[in-house]
Amino acid sequence: MKPPEAVLPGATLLSVVAVFGMVLLGRPPARAADDVVGVTAVASKVSSDYVRTRLHDGSFQPEFYSFGEGGSWGGEISDATIDKLHFTDVARVIAGPLAGQNYIPARDPSKTRLLIMVYWGTTAVPEPYTDSMAYEQFREASVSMGTPKADTSSKGYHALSSGNSTTGGGGDDARWSAAMIMLMMVNRQRDRTDFRNALMLGYDSERVFVSEYGNYVRGTAFGGDRDDLVSEIEENRYFVVLMAYDFQLLWKQKKHKLLWETRFSISERRNQFDKALPVMAQYASKYFGQDSHGLMRTRVPEGKVEVREPTLIEFEPEPKP
Repeated sequence: MKPPEAVLPGATLLSVVAVFGMVLLGRPPARAADDVVGVTAVASKVSSDYVRTRLHDGSFQPEFYSFGEGGSWGGEISDATIDKLHFTDVARVIAGPLAGQNYIPARDPSKTRLLIMVYWGTTAVPEPYTDSMAYEQFREASVSMGTPKADTSSKGYHALSSGNSTTGGGGDDARWSAAMIMLMMVNRQRDRTDFRNALMLGYDSERVFVSEYGNYVRGTAFGGDRDDLVSEIEENRYFVVLMAYDFQLLWKQKKHKLLWETRFSISERRNQFDKALPVMAQYASKYFGQDSHGLMRTRVPEGKVEVREPTLIEFEPEPKP
């Protein structure tokens, strides 16, 4: 599992002050999340050293945790539904689903097992393939030669066909070659952006983004699944990443040991982060501290999802040593 600084900017564990003394004050009645739509995606990984103990009734033995502020990764567009939120706002919502899995806010550092770092934000995505200047130059050069070379059916991935021109002079050839090189550079940058988002969102568990698998399945029955995944990471997505570290090891020996991580996200389109967060967190909660064995995706049934309102939490000062 990757450390947060390998994927998420803005914070390291060395500068984090844990937040203790969170007190659950009540649980309001359930409500319908009828304003949340789209695919919620979750990917969770667990260290081989982390095993939760089950009680006789099948529930997990309670574990004490403290939150750490990982930071916010702002998107490219202004969005008041996420820009106005602070760490405590996000933590309040996540604490409820954590409690549902018997993760209990800690008051005593000596009894705290986990430091759960919280990151949240909106992904930055590449511009539409056909909106790029490189694509327009390539299209114009291809048209002037009478032999269009661009295959736009694959959403910009390796969207160049091979072959030699049969028309046009040397000047047209040079123009076409220069445009093709620029388009290839744009495609490489797009691939890098997509891969970075795949890492952020947990989509890297799918071979589409880590190998030539995507090329092999194009045109097959699996090609549609691949295109769905590419489409999802090429749209702005709200995301939350929880990274749970061994608190005692960090506190006493200043060593970082990542025990589990859970990444969950949903499309920004037609959603609002403050309303989508409880739905995402509730769905993702069954994977807190559990291995999802890859990417799990589910479409939110419009008007049918029942979630709890964010649990009220009181943050108290950190105990003095």
